[in-house]
Amino acid sequence: MLNYNFNWSVIWRNWDKFLDALLLGLGMAVLSLLAGCVIGLAVAYARTSGPKWLQWLAWAYVEIIRNTPLLLLVFMCYFVLPEFGIRFLDKIESFVLTLSLYAGAYMAEVFRAGLASIPRQYVEAAKAIGMRPWQRQRWVVLPVMFRITLPAISNNLISLFKDTSLAAAIAVPELTFTARQVNANTFRVMEAWLTASALYLLASYAIALALRALERRYASIR
Repeated sequence: MLNYNFNWSVIWRNWDKFLDALLLGLGMAVLSLLAGCVIGLAVAYARTSGPKWLQWLAWAYVEIIRNTPLLLLVFMCYFVLPEFGIRFLDKIESFVLTLSLYAGAYMAEVFRAGLASIPRQYVEAAKAIGMRPWQRQRWVVLPVMFRITLPAISNNLISLFKDTSLAAAIAVPELTFTARQVNANTFRVMEAWLTASALYLLASYAIALALRALERRYASIR
């Protein structure tokens, strides 16, 4: 280690690959969060106000996904689904689908807690002024729930971005896979992995700052 000679020119020559990989990881994380929010909201409503059989299905989905390692889910989606004739997904689409289902299970619990935290008088006031059920959800319940759960949503986005590193297992050209390729082609171990680590750190910190600013702005709205 003390005799290691750094050669950062390797990184500059491959900088475009690192940048493309970083943008791909961010894109997969954002898409997975958006899809996960839709799934999570549907599951949260199913668990709080659905019929018994639907509550049981929603509970089973959450428990199975949350207690299964993400890497195993990635392998199952990419290698097992084609055995059942589902072959229209490429490796990126397969990973985004897996990450979306994974995010949906966690967001379901976030939204369920958010729905339970809404003051009852808000809904009663909406009923008193004649709002219909869908109007109460659209104008009262969902905005208040979003304000309550925004910090958890922010944390989940950062977590999903870091989880995109597992896509390297199925050769998705994200940041970890790119660092591994640069390392294999140039034997510059420290440069490749330090660059990947720095990009993960800087991107996660930038996301955190942006979302904290959004939280403060949204919290100031009355």
